[in-house]
Amino acid sequence: MARGDSYMLMREETNPNVFVVQSKQARAPIASMERTRKLLIAFVIVMGILIIFLVVVLEHIIKSSNAKTEQTTGPFSSNCTITLVESIPENVTFSAGSVQNPSIYDGWMNLLDIAEERIDIASFYWTLQGSDTKTTDYSTEEGETVFKKLQDVAKAGVKIRIVQTPPTDAFPQIDTNILSKEGLADVRSLNITRLVGSGILHTKMWLVDGKHFYVGSANQDWRALTQVQELGLITYNCSLMANDMSKIFEVYWDLAKDTKIPNPWPKKYQTTINVDSPAQIKFNGSNAASVYLSSSPPKFCPPGRTDDLSAIIRVIDSATKFVFVSVMDYFPTTLYTRQRTYWPVIDDALRRAAFDRKVHVRLMASLWNHTRSDMKNYLRSLAALNYANDAYVQVRLYSVPPYTKEIPFTRVNHNKYMVTESVAYIGTSNWSADYFLYTGGIGYVINETGNSSNVRAQLQAVFERNWYSNFTTPIYDKD
Repeated sequence: MARGDSYMLMREETNPNVFVVQSKQARAPIASMERTRKLLIAFVIVMGILIIFLVVVLEHIIKSSNAKTEQTTGPFSSNCTITLVESIPENVTFSAGSVQNPSIYDGWMNLLDIAEERIDIASFYWTLQGSDTKTTDYSTEEGETVFKKLQDVAKAGVKIRIVQTPPTDAFPQIDTNILSKEGLADVRSLNITRLVGSGILHTKMWLVDGKHFYVGSANQDWRALTQVQELGLITYNCSLMANDMSKIFEVYWDLAKDTKIPNPWPKKYQTTINVDSPAQIKFNGSNAASVYLSSSPPKFCPPGRTDDLSAIIRVIDSATKFVFVSVMDYFPTTLYTRQRTYWPVIDDALRRAAFDRKVHVRLMASLWNHTRSDMKNYLRSLAALNYANDAYVQVRLYSVPPYTKEIPFTRVNHNKYMVTESVAYIGTSNWSADYFLYTGGIGYVINETGNSSNVRAQLQAVFERNWYSNFTTPIYDKD
């Protein structure tokens, strides 16, 4: 061995009796490779930790951004048309120049004319024929025409599904029984009391071909077309919102099969369109709006669906200038429970708006021969807030003048809507606790963005026409 050389004896693994001699210089590259391998492993671990950290931070940023822009994150649809429709009772006229809108009768007939494949109707009761109410009067003709048209389109091949409240002595559902027996419609009755302990299906909705729909206050009743004041919206060529409406209908339809409320709800019933993530639509030309549908009772709301009460409270709470409300009944209580209870949820929201934020509140309730006497007490209580802490609250009663003959359950303003400086809300429920806790209903919320104010302005014009008409009286003038 040369002096200065460093050697190491290694035992050969294949023969323990044989040794090989290896120099330190020969082992140097191996050690270097080992260090490099360890450095690479450390680098990969550090980079992995950094990537995970960045993903978590980015997710947090996105969620924060969504929270700040929650009203502009929903799906988008364009080229929709939204039409406000009304029923004005016979012998009711407003002053010259007052706003006029297409009739609900014309709207329903138009939906029947354009139907190609299917019509789904969610309804309270059916009395479209004069014979249903034992009435002989020319004002029954529009309802009878609608019923005949339904039969005709069904015979032409359009599939009709109807879900309704179960027949009772008061509402025998004669019309749907005819349609079912003639094989013109599939009819199911939804017993909400069986599912939630109380309540009825109070919804009034049509859905046509998965792209057009009506929602509003009018029942499937000839009187709703000529003898009762009603209001609704028809949305045309808006598959995005029609598909969302179909999810509400399918809840009714499937629960009418004597099944239980699912837990959890299958995905087909769930929605991503709601108060925090409304759909973005372009309608009536260049008008833009954030829209969503709400539903009641809460137990009928699958994940993602805003319940109707929450929608109403959000509209009131978001108002900065005014809240105008038109409803048939206004009660901060239950009405149909065995023991009535106080329930000031909506009443408190209106009082907060007026007292805390100085929002101008107007409420117009209906006075007719079926008005409960104690409703005036609650209306007076709300009106008494006027001028307190600079609150501005006005309450009036709306009375439809009598007809030339007596017809049961007519001559009433049956509207259920609200309008603010930025939002239009159309519902199917009267404003008492029962309708939001136990009763089937739908709300349609339209928040017009930018400078557009199409449907919202029309709804405000309707409210003001009625408010300033000869048919209203301040609450303190009616005893």
